[in-house]
Amino acid sequence: MTGAHGLITVTPVFTASYSGLFKSFFDLIDPDALTGKPVLVAATGGTARHSLVLEHALRPLFAYLRAAVVPTAVYAASEDWGSGGDEYTEGLPARIRRAGGELATLMAARPAEETPEDDITVLERQLSDLRFD
Repeated sequence: MTGAHGLITVTPVFTASYSGLFKSFFDLIDPDALTGKPVLVAATGGTARHSLVLEHALRPLFAYLRAAVVPTAVYAASEDWGSGGDEYTEGLPARIRRAGGELATLMAARPAEETPEDDITVLERQLSDLRFD
């Protein structure tokens, strides 16, 4: 994941924040590993009332990790599924397209990185260092 050109991160809302498993996963990432990496944040929940989780929990988490979070975050409540939106809001597909376009633009603007060593080779080396005599 740290070698990806960009990330799409999605979590269910749990007690008005991201899930514990989501947070535990990112706690294991080196704090510098996502520096400058384009990230699209998204969440799902039962009601639109929890949509601020994107701004009060997810965006600060990735700001701490120094990632480049796209301006449009995507929240999908139960009523968004199969809905085209209304006269005041865009539907879920339009929000996803806009956020995806922003992510693609940020990814295209990043300078090419050197390809990291193949993860399988690293794993093989780590396993060979574990000798059970």
